[in-house]
Amino acid sequence: MKKILILLGTLAMAACASVPENPVLTIEGGQIQGVALADAPGVTVYRGIPYAAPPIGENRWRAPQPVVPWEGVRLCDKFGHPPFQAVHYPGGYTTEWGYGDEAPYSEDCLYLNVWTKAPGQVDKKLPVAVWIFGGGLREGWGSEPEFDGKEWAQKDVVLVSFNYRVGPFGFFAHPELSAEDPAHATGNWGTLDQIEVLKWVKKNIAQFGGDPDNVMIFGQSAGSRSVKFLSASPLTKGLYNKAVIMSGSGLANPPQPMTPLADAEKSIKEVTDWANLKDLASLRRAGTETIYALGTLYTSVTGKRSVLSAMPIAPYIDGYVLPETFDEACLDGTLAQIPYMIGYTLNDSGNMGDQIRAFCLNREQMGGKAYAYQFARPLPDDGSHPEDQLKGAFHSSDLWFVFKSLEHCWRPWTQGDWDLSEKMLTAWSNFAKYADPNGPNGGEWAPYTAATPQFMVWKLDENDAEASAPGEPLVAPRPAFGPRP
Repeated sequence: MKKILILLGTLAMAACASVPENPVLTIEGGQIQGVALADAPGVTVYRGIPYAAPPIGENRWRAPQPVVPWEGVRLCDKFGHPPFQAVHYPGGYTTEWGYGDEAPYSEDCLYLNVWTKAPGQVDKKLPVAVWIFGGGLREGWGSEPEFDGKEWAQKDVVLVSFNYRVGPFGFFAHPELSAEDPAHATGNWGTLDQIEVLKWVKKNIAQFGGDPDNVMIFGQSAGSRSVKFLSASPLTKGLYNKAVIMSGSGLANPPQPMTPLADAEKSIKEVTDWANLKDLASLRRAGTETIYALGTLYTSVTGKRSVLSAMPIAPYIDGYVLPETFDEACLDGTLAQIPYMIGYTLNDSGNMGDQIRAFCLNREQMGGKAYAYQFARPLPDDGSHPEDQLKGAFHSSDLWFVFKSLEHCWRPWTQGDWDLSEKMLTAWSNFAKYADPNGPNGGEWAPYTAATPQFMVWKLDENDAEASAPGEPLVAPRPAFGPRP
């Protein structure tokens, strides 16, 4: 018996030794190695993995091109450049998220990040969650401090975040661009970046212990609008199988219009002609700052508005990436037939609650299901910056809780906040694993249907203890600051 136990112990040690703690992985482009996290034992993070060639020079306003191979082992210890955008000044959301520690903004921004507990374990098949940041499709990046993915990895989910092109680099149409590839005419470069990440996940995520056939996409604000666009795009079929829409409204009926590609081309060409950038070659030679400022300069000088000066930006109906709007896809039955979670915060803007109800009932009519929620915890503050602080359960306030990243925030959290965050992270990660936020055995959060018209309301009770329960969404006054788009 003693010899058998020794043999079994030796085999177990050999099995462990066959999977190094921080192995070198081989992915598209070459070999990489991540960083083992000291504050999250067992979790390895890979920062700044290129998923496409830099979209600069001749690649400006082109679909993502194949990644440029590298020599040797690339150490993925630093986040990639955020997409080029306006400078963020103190106050409002800048005070909330702590901008300032990131790499310089750049057009060279097509990088992603992975948190995992199973690097190199290609047969592990952990569920995968792909996060899409918000910011009006004009700003933001995947490595903001509230998007720390280590707690997701601790829940045995492989978390992927990434950067994509925003503003006039991500959404820019022109007749000469369409003429380059008439079969795939588009101006939706940022959306194509998002689709490229999903393709990258399909081909590479097994190296990180992830299951390429069990992928959830989720996003907030413009990130959730992106989830909606992706769910209406024929180019994403088979790339994911569940989706979460956070603070991006729901179904508008009649459908909300979006700009057709031809109209976007005309609008932007008027601006570029006015700036004496009258051909595609000169537009691609123009400096980054020049392109970024075109819409603002045109409006300030001429008094006319253009697609380039819109806030927030929206993709165009191009017949390729987006044949129709999200609302139209819901109503005609072409929206991705997958499980959804959808919700908003107590102090969110607009008529989100009614549109979310409409979306859930539409999914029920189409034979699908959707879980509805409201985040109703007014965030605590310390009163130190009253002119800068966002108040209430404001737009984006739920992000700290979904990622359980409260440690990165200045706010005076209570134990109730940590407990609420744990419960929310568990629900979101359960949805990634099982397409059910309750977990494999079900629970109190039922899909929103005509028979069970309830939201899960995430809140604290008056004793500051976690008291979430299904029910009617709460109603509250507007917060002191407006929404982050």
